[in-house]
Amino acid sequence: MPTRSRSERPASRRPSPKAKRSERRAPRAGDSSATVVGVRISHADRVIYPDLEISKIEFARYFERIADWIVPHVAGRPLTLVHCPAGIAAPCNFLKHAKAWGPSALRRVHIQEKTKIGEYLVADSIEAVVSLAQMGIVEIHTWNSTADDIERPNRIVWDLDPGPEVSWQQVVKAAEFVREVLTTLKLRSWVKTTGGRGVHVVVPLKPKRTVAECLDFSRAVAQAIVRANPQAYTTAFAKSGRERKVLIDYLRNNRTNTSVCAFSPRARPGATVSMPLGWNELRESPERWTILTAPKRLRRIRTDPWVDYWEDAQTISAASYAAVARLSAT
Repeated sequence: MPTRSRSERPASRRPSPKAKRSERRAPRAGDSSATVVGVRISHADRVIYPDLEISKIEFARYFERIADWIVPHVAGRPLTLVHCPAGIAAPCNFLKHAKAWGPSALRRVHIQEKTKIGEYLVADSIEAVVSLAQMGIVEIHTWNSTADDIERPNRIVWDLDPGPEVSWQQVVKAAEFVREVLTTLKLRSWVKTTGGRGVHVVVPLKPKRTVAECLDFSRAVAQAIVRANPQAYTTAFAKSGRERKVLIDYLRNNRTNTSVCAFSPRARPGATVSMPLGWNELRESPERWTILTAPKRLRRIRTDPWVDYWEDAQTISAASYAAVARLSAT
């Protein structure tokens, strides 16, 4: 993550006056558009989440209410997006390349791929994030590196994906196990829900190691965990045979792979979001965090559980790199 000064971090625990006003404001009957942080929202009354009757304008205002919290997690990073132009009840599709599409608040960057140069969107401000909502984007997924330093990630993510017969308590235990292994390697980690049944364990880094080195390290950590308890954990992606196991997905650390952004909604009934938490907050079901409940939590909490994340970029030492390689091979 980009290092942020104290004045830039989400210090406020209450919504800004603008956010409070937006909670009371609604489009007049018959209106087909409105504005949020200066961004025109067309088809404002279009329903995005039919089960909760959440409209497009309400969806956009969710981002306005959590502006100070989401922008640090998304700014500077190339995006992969889930586009649901008619709401989640209609077909959605992944949007990777920007081409010439998107409001002017969004930045475009060109990145060398295997056989061509791809154009990606970057959202550096709340206006840009709300512009994504205007485009019909529901899910925001981010790279592990920034557009300024594509080849050297500034975080590593382990995505813990439980099989259908795995309980939430087992997922929590898996996340804590990953944390323990990382602690032995002298790395601090943070945790967030994914908006589904899984969690992400995240390590912020100084952008020193290459993508290949970060991928090798994350693979070795995952393999060491599987070797320690192959009955509970796996690195095999095939659904068959892992119904009672937690997949330790290290491939989120491949060069162009992404993970869902903190505070991003998911394109599924219930409007769940990816919620950063303290390690002591993992016990309750992640389904409680939605675009309706997340702003209330952020107004209520006195201390951001990820406040130190922005100041704690770490380096994978040569000793830790070698140690985990040995662990995964034994």
